[in-house]
Amino acid sequence: MADGVEGFRIAGFTSEKVLTGNENPDSMAPMKTKTIGLIIAFCFLGCAVCFATDPQMGTWKLNEAKSKITPGTTKNTHVVYSSMLGQVKIKSDGIDPSGKPIHVEWSGKFDGKDYPVTGSPDSDARSYTKVNDRTLQVTVKKNGKITATAQTVVSADGKTRTSTVSGTTAKGKKFKNVVVYDKQQTER
Repeated sequence: MADGVEGFRIAGFTSEKVLTGNENPDSMAPMKTKTIGLIIAFCFLGCAVCFATDPQMGTWKLNEAKSKITPGTTKNTHVVYSSMLGQVKIKSDGIDPSGKPIHVEWSGKFDGKDYPVTGSPDSDARSYTKVNDRTLQVTVKKNGKITATAQTVVSADGKTRTSTVSGTTAKGKKFKNVVVYDKQQTER
């Protein structure tokens, strides 16, 4: 039989394929698995690199000395922005207007659409819009009503983040907070 041509042996009733030398059926499956694994790994690495350069991402700690926070409003003392595959997750810990500890979480995109918030006494939905690489516009809602708006700006050196928040408390009192956060170094 010629190379690479399948044939039948009539006497043995068996079919055989003659290999051309470039094919080895036992080694093809692991090679495909490795190739697919490498492609997936490079995709994740590429996404991680893209989001790692976003100055909003990271761990931020409240700098109370530089902040002006109206008494009776929520104070977030620790905020973490993280991202994976286009989804952003924001977790914050702080103190609610009555002085009790709170843990708030939000997941969504910086696309201006409302996404649910959990753990916040002041809101049940938020929307984030990316104005530029260093600026976010935030709208905070409770029961469909806007309770606060904020503009968050990361400094040019990426070490501080300032949120200017204006709104109305649950008791109907207007407030304006300027909240400054320092970026925390990640452990390696």
